[in-house]
Amino acid sequence: MSMTPQSHIRIGIGGWTFEPWRGVFYPPGLKHAEELAYASRHVTSIEINSTYYSTQSPASFAKWAASTPEGFRFAVKASRFCTNRKVLGEAGESVAKFLGQGIAELGDRLGPILWQFMATKKFDEAEFDAFLKLLPAKQDGLPLTHVLEVRNASFADPAFVALCKKHGAAICVSENDNYPLIADATGDVVYCRLLMGSDTIETGYPPEGLDAWAKRFKAYAAGGVPADLAQLGPAPEKTPRDVYAYVIHEGKVRAPAAAMAFIARL
Repeated sequence: MSMTPQSHIRIGIGGWTFEPWRGVFYPPGLKHAEELAYASRHVTSIEINSTYYSTQSPASFAKWAASTPEGFRFAVKASRFCTNRKVLGEAGESVAKFLGQGIAELGDRLGPILWQFMATKKFDEAEFDAFLKLLPAKQDGLPLTHVLEVRNASFADPAFVALCKKHGAAICVSENDNYPLIADATGDVVYCRLLMGSDTIETGYPPEGLDAWAKRFKAYAAGGVPADLAQLGPAPEKTPRDVYAYVIHEGKVRAPAAAMAFIARL
């Protein structure tokens, strides 16, 4: 779904194997092996979560890519062994192992890499500078886009925004009451994780919530920052950006419906 010749907005879900979706999102009787093919034709991106917990094989990445249509993109959640550590600057070996497991097999289906940090991890400028220096621009010749999801209030700091901008890393726009929503656009993409949906609403969000986020996605894609979200740093250059947004609320039964409702609005 193209906003301009230079930018796209892709909306999706976290993972594709989820039993409560069977008979709700997935048609009754759909083979489990066909769920990715089905999901990737109803949403435009999926965040791979299994890579956070364990190493996958190159063959798995190649199979996943082959199951999806042209223009589809995966986001890949980085291994917890890279981010859940006391000293981030010592994560080099883990980062290399994660990136070298075969993600390049995704080819043109590869979207951003999400580096997610625990809520107990606080902002230390020198430590995060050392970590960001470990993240390469390419893997096996394939360009990489890096996104940091931080979940501690200490990151609501202009110094963190400036650091990410220096390294060209995006800051995840996390919609969650328990950690800060940092709206600044610091990288080549904007990456949103929407965690406030509800399974009591058929579309995950009420119409006004869907409309509000759709408007924000369009503002980001056009190169700005939504007017209703406060920035910590200076306004970004008016450069169109690809936007990736994932509906990942507790329960997440209605996440696919919410993603499709966003796609319909865009």
